[in-house]
Amino acid sequence: MPIFEYRCNACGHVTSFLEKAGSKKKHACEKCGSGRTEKVFSTFSAKAGGSAGSSGASCPTGTCPLS
Repeated sequence: MPIFEYRCNACGHVTSFLEKAGSKKKHACEKCGSGRTEKVFSTFSAKAGGSAGSSGASCPTGTCPLS
């Protein structure tokens, strides 16, 4: 289940909620209690399986922090 972030339109506090994609559930701000929240676009990261060494790829400079 993905984590979605909501910003409170009353105080600006951002809260994260674990919920199903497409959920229409209304959330209240955990800081001020306002029900005026809106979903915000948030970043994410993903980790691919394996490592640079196992795929034969490497950083051209040899200083890649991911290898």
